[in-house]
Amino acid sequence: MSPEYLSPGVYMEEIDKGSKPIEGAGTACAAFVGFAEKGPLNQPTFIPNFTEFVNVFGGFVKGGFLASSVYGYFLNGGGRCYVTRLPAGASGDVNAEVTLKSETAPSIETLTATALAAGPAGAGIYIEIAKPSGVEAPKDQFTLYVRGTGVEETFEKLSFSKGKSTRNVAEIVNKESKLIKVAIKESDLSFAERIPTPGKYPLIAAESASVALVSVSSEVIIGKAADRTGISGFEIADDVTMVCVPDLMALYQTGAISMDGVKGVQLAMIAHCEKMKDRFAILDCPPGLNPQQMKEWRLNQAGYDTKYGAVYYPWIKIANPRGGESILVPPSGYMAGIYARSDTERGVHKAPANEVMRGVMSLEMQITKSEQDILNPIGINCIRAFPGRGIRVWGARTLSSDASWRYINVRRLFNFVEKSIEMGTQWIVFEPNDADLWARIRRDINAFLTNVWRSGALFGASPAEAFYVKCDAENNPQSTRDLGQVIIEIGMAPVKPAEFVIFRISQWASGSDTAE
Repeated sequence: MSPEYLSPGVYMEEIDKGSKPIEGAGTACAAFVGFAEKGPLNQPTFIPNFTEFVNVFGGFVKGGFLASSVYGYFLNGGGRCYVTRLPAGASGDVNAEVTLKSETAPSIETLTATALAAGPAGAGIYIEIAKPSGVEAPKDQFTLYVRGTGVEETFEKLSFSKGKSTRNVAEIVNKESKLIKVAIKESDLSFAERIPTPGKYPLIAAESASVALVSVSSEVIIGKAADRTGISGFEIADDVTMVCVPDLMALYQTGAISMDGVKGVQLAMIAHCEKMKDRFAILDCPPGLNPQQMKEWRLNQAGYDTKYGAVYYPWIKIANPRGGESILVPPSGYMAGIYARSDTERGVHKAPANEVMRGVMSLEMQITKSEQDILNPIGINCIRAFPGRGIRVWGARTLSSDASWRYINVRRLFNFVEKSIEMGTQWIVFEPNDADLWARIRRDINAFLTNVWRSGALFGASPAEAFYVKCDAENNPQSTRDLGQVIIEIGMAPVKPAEFVIFRISQWASGSDTAE
């Protein structure tokens, strides 16, 4: 309908007939689920770098793999991620404590002080033991100072004896202190000999997370989309493209979850990715498996068949962030970083393989070529150490039995194209469904796919050989238009990785007729 012109004059009209460029969607944003010292519980939290992770969720937790995996992700090229902290299992959730020993018998424990507040607040408390002042002071009495942030408590004339005329340390402190509680260790020492060695003692959170890990079930890890919890909670994060649950194996190691529980969580990861259709599950294998056992697990225990997931073997050995000997961790976080690095440097169409794993010292098990010959055909991507070339990812297969979706880069390329087109064509909704609309759709998608072809992601000497876009009266008949639908058919020829490089070499007699 034309605007009304009621009086003579010059009128300007803006007509939107130009192209609407389709911008490429992001491909390098990982999502992690695991245990942390502190931070928001069971909700996706955006993390742009590892420093921010430490600020929000704390440092490395003994027994857990989340911090190590996120560190490996950023170290290997990751740029941003989301983290969901499970509601148990870290030193930030336990109460800091300290155990004191006798001054006269240094090997014997006499008193334990525990913070009333869990997490960092409790870990910021320290206590001081002092002898009573005065020349004739009783030998079985002492003074206890308790200091927290902006708070100080003093308890004088404390003793290990009980009676109306004495101030028993447990009775007095547990009744009056707002910061700590204490417990007396039974021993054969006299009351005077039990007095702790004078000095200052910080309360420290217990490092072992194994007790807390036991309380976490597979249902908690899987979570609910409506509550924004667990794996399912990442439905709210539209930019997530990779999903990792490294602490699933921490639970398995402690016996807190069975192999059936592991399978249930990994199936939920796969189902989440298949539902969202824009992300990929990076799965960890159980620890301690030799190649034959890994084959057995893959075929007869896990048995996954999906184009939205991949598994890597074996575990990797990294420097212990707490000092001491190196530790073994599952490789999923490091692999997510390699996915991101490969996407940035080469493009999502490049297989994330033959890439050096940064920060990896060695492998749980060295894999030979003959052993990989058994594992590679069944979709197990091996991590191998090569003399003079470092530790590299030497596999790029999905867990799909469909040859069309055999390679990780093919699946992720389609994820990228589908998400980009979905976001870039929202303007189509409620437009008049006619030949003009179809032409505009073909023009915009052709322009986008031409750029994808030019990046090397599609096979063909020309755009016509690499892809096609069909949107016309043939696939949009009157019956389809009456339903309010417009159908666009797209075909692409993705590049496949040169997984097997074969040179055919023969002898050649110089000057023979077969020289050409």
